[in-house]
Amino acid sequence: MNDALLLARQIGERLTARQATLATAESCTGGLIGHLITEVAGSSAYYLGGIVAYSNDVKRSLLGVAEATLLTHGAVSEPVARAMAEGALARSGAYLAVSVTGIAGPGGGTAAKPVGLVHLALALRGGRIEAERHLFAGDRAAVRAASVAAAFALIARAAEAAP
Repeated sequence: MNDALLLARQIGERLTARQATLATAESCTGGLIGHLITEVAGSSAYYLGGIVAYSNDVKRSLLGVAEATLLTHGAVSEPVARAMAEGALARSGAYLAVSVTGIAGPGGGTAAKPVGLVHLALALRGGRIEAERHLFAGDRAAVRAASVAAAFALIARAAEAAP
């Protein structure tokens, strides 16, 4: 967890230097990204908040993920990750928003969507969005930690490019 906290500090420095703000939309990480971001003193200057959308109902009601998207692609999919990030961005007014949805395990996986499958997305003000698909190995804690690290890498790249 010390490495994650170091990354959170570095992200905070980058966001602060660029006067950029961040919001999060988390499913399989259950708020861990927001938790680590707020472990850094002064994070209120750049972190606006997050939504832990563990259920599809919350993905729909708080993040605006369309029912059709959930039915067509499933909660663990790139389209849902994109919609979550866009919803967090629109609802928070942040410069950038990151989302994560996946199957941390130990159960819940299928042949098509195995344990360790994680989709992340990053939405930026102005309409740019990017998404990543990962298949992380390990137990629940390892999948969640790897998901946080991947989210932090997305945020760091976007913060570096912020105006």
